[in-house]
Amino acid sequence: MVKKSDKKITLIAGALNLPILARDCLRAAGWEVFVVGIRGFYDPALKPDLVVRMGAGGAVAKECKKHGIKNLTFVGALGHPNLSDIRPDLWTMGVFLKVLKNQKGYDSMARAVIAGIESKGFHVLAAQDLCPDLTFSAGVQTRAKPGKDDLKNIERAVQVSRVIGAEDIGASVVVDKQVLALEAAEGTAEMLKRVIEIRKKWKLKKPSGVFAKMVKPGQDLRIDTTALGPDTVRDVAAAALRGIIVDSKNCFIIDKQKVVDTANKHKIFIVAK
Repeated sequence: MVKKSDKKITLIAGALNLPILARDCLRAAGWEVFVVGIRGFYDPALKPDLVVRMGAGGAVAKECKKHGIKNLTFVGALGHPNLSDIRPDLWTMGVFLKVLKNQKGYDSMARAVIAGIESKGFHVLAAQDLCPDLTFSAGVQTRAKPGKDDLKNIERAVQVSRVIGAEDIGASVVVDKQVLALEAAEGTAEMLKRVIEIRKKWKLKKPSGVFAKMVKPGQDLRIDTTALGPDTVRDVAAAALRGIIVDSKNCFIIDKQKVVDTANKHKIFIVAK
């Protein structure tokens, strides 16, 4: 639990504009935010207080100590970098010693990274817990509502998403009575392109089916978050799917109003579970 008197936090920013939204949300909530941009990833519009290369944890720790900051939060995509692609400094090597012992999957590695960071005296906080306004509350978010057939697809999509998530394969799935596609390392956009090709091959023109982007069972949301933005909504529309399912309170919504407006434009429903 964060004490009211300890309202300093370092936001470590990856790609896209979600770090900007999180920074503004934190400041509006009374946090004093020190922003660190990861070189090659962060949006220049963020205008971070410090820019570091990936693996330069020591430089971040030094600045945090200087500013009396013990709370950290990670926001924004970094992909799934290989350890060989990172040039860690000595501070970061100390963290990676834990990671190297936990290479069973991305989730276990993420938890090991957090354990390593916290062993050095920091507290890693989940940004979505601090910024609930950047997530959806449970329920239907759009004018379009799921029908009877949609509800069956939703139930199946959530079930499959949990299963593949538990195996650390991915957490996104497309279901139209049967499973059409699972997201693996290629990412959401590429998975939805495959769905477009499947529907063309099967000559399925009428919108049907759902896309589910769910949190994995046991996923540590302090460093590994899910997000939904307008681009994904447009990709779902291009794939002629009926709707989208996300986790309530856990999935970041990038530009919430635009996401809802885009879904309404394409007559797509969004349900937060």
